[in-house]
Amino acid sequence: MDFLTDTFVRIREKLLGRASRVLHDSILAEDSLQEAFIRLWGRYRIESEKEAEALLNRTVHNVSVDALRRKRSIPIRGDLPKDGSPDRAAEKERLFLWLEKQMESTLSDTQQYIIQRHEYEGASLELIAKELGMQAAAVRMQLSRARKNLKSKYNEQD
Repeated sequence: MDFLTDTFVRIREKLLGRASRVLHDSILAEDSLQEAFIRLWGRYRIESEKEAEALLNRTVHNVSVDALRRKRSIPIRGDLPKDGSPDRAAEKERLFLWLEKQMESTLSDTQQYIIQRHEYEGASLELIAKELGMQAAAVRMQLSRARKNLKSKYNEQD
């Protein structure tokens, strides 16, 4: 018996509500549900519906929080609004150059590598952890600290 799939189908609406409350976006909430299910499918030996429900709830919440963090991260070159005006283009380039300078001057080599691989190249945190020989939780912590540091520097410049 596949407890994960059966439980997912049974509590799908509840999980969708949980993700929607975190994200305030129904499309991202749907994506979070799919990602959570894919993360769990085939990875764990689930012995009961209760265990499956607990894993699904926690994973949907974590995936939703991760999506929210990505949504709120400092904009990088590709994320800036597209506006054809020369002034806007110059502002985008200035911000990007400032961000690169701050990364080089304030972040550790590890944090720079993690930001580069995750934000610019789209590598998963699990892959980065494997490349660095670290735990995924440690990579998430370093990424969080790096973002916090950059945001702080950004807010100080005003």
